[in-house]
Amino acid sequence: MAKKQTHDFDLIVIGSGAAGSIAALIAAKAGKRVAMVESNTFGGESPTWSTIPSKALLHAANVYDAAKHGAPLGLRSAAIGYNYPSLKAWKDLAVRRTGAQKLETHYASQGVTVLKGAAHFISPHEITLNRQHLSATHFVVATGGTTHVPAIEGLKQTGYITAREAIDLIRPPKSLFIVGGGTTGCEFAELFSTFGSKVLIADLEPRLLPKEDTEASSLVEELFTTKRGMEILGSTKVIKVTKEGALKRVTYQRGGETLSVKVEEVLIATGKEPNTDIGLENAGVAYTADGITVDSELRTSAKHIYAAGTVIGHQLVHTALYEGRIAAHNILNRDKTNADYTAVPRVTYVSPELASVGMSEAECLKRDLPIRKGIAPISLVSRSNINNSRDGFVKVMALKDGTLLGATIMAPAAGDMIHELTLAIQYGIRAHQVANTLHAFPTWSEAIRIACSRI
Repeated sequence: MAKKQTHDFDLIVIGSGAAGSIAALIAAKAGKRVAMVESNTFGGESPTWSTIPSKALLHAANVYDAAKHGAPLGLRSAAIGYNYPSLKAWKDLAVRRTGAQKLETHYASQGVTVLKGAAHFISPHEITLNRQHLSATHFVVATGGTTHVPAIEGLKQTGYITAREAIDLIRPPKSLFIVGGGTTGCEFAELFSTFGSKVLIADLEPRLLPKEDTEASSLVEELFTTKRGMEILGSTKVIKVTKEGALKRVTYQRGGETLSVKVEEVLIATGKEPNTDIGLENAGVAYTADGITVDSELRTSAKHIYAAGTVIGHQLVHTALYEGRIAAHNILNRDKTNADYTAVPRVTYVSPELASVGMSEAECLKRDLPIRKGIAPISLVSRSNINNSRDGFVKVMALKDGTLLGATIMAPAAGDMIHELTLAIQYGIRAHQVANTLHAFPTWSEAIRIACSRI
């Protein structure tokens, strides 16, 4: 006798970003009755107002900057200029080409019931949506996050922008105060300084990119100040923002002093807060300020509910996709898969790019691991000479037996180079094996071979 279906769906996915969309599509392909609920933009933030548009603008900035500094190569570039509305049009084209506008139709064509609105749990197996009650056997919560706005006196009254508004400005601000020295803050500092903005970037931490290798962080700061003319304000707390004519006065504390500066615009880039205000208490799902608590299978405290992506504290798109696949697999199969974060690559799109994977040197030392490290400046490889690009390095950390633990790369193609070392760390490949692998001449990746040969 067939089991009676007691719920409206086998799976309801809340959120249509990277994590939610892949989970919904996998479950639908397996023949499950799947609904996906979205309260904002279908496809999440990455294709429409985050990763894709910001990197499209950064690419344009890099091309402009390279052309502007072409004189050593014999290029006459003194007259080069830009039209910012046209740059924005290029960004909009890049966004259109993702097909994000058609995602709702695509999901439906794959058998996913697409629902628009804000979902709210009213019991472990039931949500409300637009005054309608819907139930499911399983759920995947992939609601993403929202920009964290610090409690700064006068900030909301004076006005500010976040990354979402920054990509749609019709011109670069003449002066910009960025609050937050992480990846987002540094990328927008790179973007707007390239187009002539006077940029100040402040963070509570003593250095920019505090989660990255200290040598990489130092080089980013050096290049920002010497080549971009930025002012870096480490160990700085912004305490007040006030309106002063057409400008904004930012007051901050640094080194025991209270200082202030007038700027045209303030950009808040202080990370994301997970979107957990969906009635999780009614479903028995535990969470903290850092996001929903999950186990290694991405299962929440309610065993039929899984969570993935920014809502569990992981903000990278590729990590969200990975977690969406794991959540779907574990819902569909008896043999469960654990999330493995041993080798998660991350990239900051400054110039040169900064990429890293695995443990940093500081993390290795904190764990008292007996490590060996190999460092190779990119100036050692012929590609550096050919491209007239001297800033950067490859740094690898390994155990005494050569098993690679972590790596940091600063180089023009670091975001692509890092995957060789990601593969090595994921599968326990040793430094000498990488060093003995042929690396094409003349490529940036020769610096990886040299760094590994020094272990």
